[in-house]
Amino acid sequence: MDVSPVDVLIFAPLAPLLGVLLFWFIQLLFIESYKYYLSKIKRKHLPLCRFTNFTGILFQTICHALGYTATMSGISHFHVNIHYGRVKPKKEKKGIFEWISNSFLFIGPFFIPASLLLLCLFFLLNNTSFHLSSGTYVSFASGMQMFGANLYRFSEGFFSFLSSIDLAHPGHLGFLIFLLFLGMGIRPSHIGEDKRRKVDMMYDLQNIKSHIFQKPLYLLILFLLAYVLFYVSFLLNQNWYMVLFSVFGWLSIIAIVALFLAHMIVFLIKTTDEIPGRWKLLPYIILPTSYILMRLIFYFYPAEFDKTASLLIMIFSTVAVTFLLLYYKTNKFKTKTKMEQLKVEDGPRRTIKK
Repeated sequence: MDVSPVDVLIFAPLAPLLGVLLFWFIQLLFIESYKYYLSKIKRKHLPLCRFTNFTGILFQTICHALGYTATMSGISHFHVNIHYGRVKPKKEKKGIFEWISNSFLFIGPFFIPASLLLLCLFFLLNNTSFHLSSGTYVSFASGMQMFGANLYRFSEGFFSFLSSIDLAHPGHLGFLIFLLFLGMGIRPSHIGEDKRRKVDMMYDLQNIKSHIFQKPLYLLILFLLAYVLFYVSFLLNQNWYMVLFSVFGWLSIIAIVALFLAHMIVFLIKTTDEIPGRWKLLPYIILPTSYILMRLIFYFYPAEFDKTASLLIMIFSTVAVTFLLLYYKTNKFKTKTKMEQLKVEDGPRRTIKK
């Protein structure tokens, strides 16, 4: 297939870069959705919401500290509370060093916390999940195909691991807790104690936009370095350029999965809040009890997909118990059914009256 030199020199390096930007934007949408549903349970679960806000502030403060460390500015002061985080460097550096430090603050929280989970996955997943396409690509289309193939291989291994995770294994259980911890506190909902500022998608995008246009020359230099890396990889027939952006794609997938699980937790909390009395605790009791019971059954009667089956039964039993409690312990469904019956009975009467 004939490939245009313009495609090779100009458009081909953009393929994995645009792929990462797409997944990062999806990640932003998940964060915005999660914070919206989190606000729905804030009135009844204020301590939980405060904890997630503290976690988000902790992540971004650590990222800022890593920025000062990477620029060799040092850290003289590190402070985090429920409302705000602050890091002071030992040496105030201007120019590109300050720009890099702020890049860690504004962009780092979307990738750096997930990188800790990626390190854990290197010990939990098989090697085929991290297999990357060898060589380089010659066009925008082939670059997108290679980028998608790398993400598909990783996603297949990652989802396979999650679907058969062993909660009796300390490493697996610790990874799941860390994954939920990341999803529930990846970004704060607000910052500032006296003057509270809402942290939403537009707030993040505005900060990133101001950061980029404050020093557009530095962004241009990064683009040129990316193109140089692509050309070097292309000439040496190596996949260094694709590896770099594929890893960023993996980090976005990990963050998106963490946010999806955080959504499920918030939905469960919001749903059980409608159940009166102590009955609302029953789904939380069923959740571990059903899993332990199934693991004991499969221990005496081994099966090939015992871990996956235990997870599925745990989820289905919790959902079933929750909906049964909503039906029998609340008037939500009964009122709806009663109103429908009244409409059916009232219809003929109005007809006869005419």
